[in-house]
Amino acid sequence: MNTDNNLGQMWEGCLRNDRKQQEALYRALAPKMLAVCLRYASDKDEAQDILQEGFIKMFNNVHKYRGDGNLEGWIRRIMVHTAISRYRKLKPMVLVEDMAENHEESTTSHNANNLEVNDLMKLVQQLPQSYRSVFNMYAIEGYSHQEIGTKLGITELLSRTTLYRARNILKEKLAQLTSHEQLGLAV
Repeated sequence: MNTDNNLGQMWEGCLRNDRKQQEALYRALAPKMLAVCLRYASDKDEAQDILQEGFIKMFNNVHKYRGDGNLEGWIRRIMVHTAISRYRKLKPMVLVEDMAENHEESTTSHNANNLEVNDLMKLVQQLPQSYRSVFNMYAIEGYSHQEIGTKLGITELLSRTTLYRARNILKEKLAQLTSHEQLGLAV
């Protein structure tokens, strides 16, 4: 509850354009929002760029938040939309990509029990950008294929096809990791 009150006080300060409250809100939410941005970025530097751009958009549009729903959820949607619009501008969607460069072996070590969240994030980050965007939007953010198509400027069928291919790549990478772990145990 106290966190919600603090967040509310920070938000009120942001509405008054109080720089100290803006900084406090940024510090409070940046770690959570960076995790969202990392799902769409190929590395941490790129995720931080998306984070900064998203917070700038949020601070420029503070008066557009009507109080409907959770403030943190509203800010999260801004981060997701920032990542999506960034890739729509910079990297056009391509149906068929050369997957050879994306099938390199993982060089990180994995424990014998199971994959950790960071390991799974790394696998998702290895997906081609178009696949990563569709996968994140569908599997993590909960968008429908129709919504994904509208937001990314692609057809619903292409969204479904891209998700199917992304899942197959992830399954293949997981199978490779599992076989590497089993080989490591046998040695």
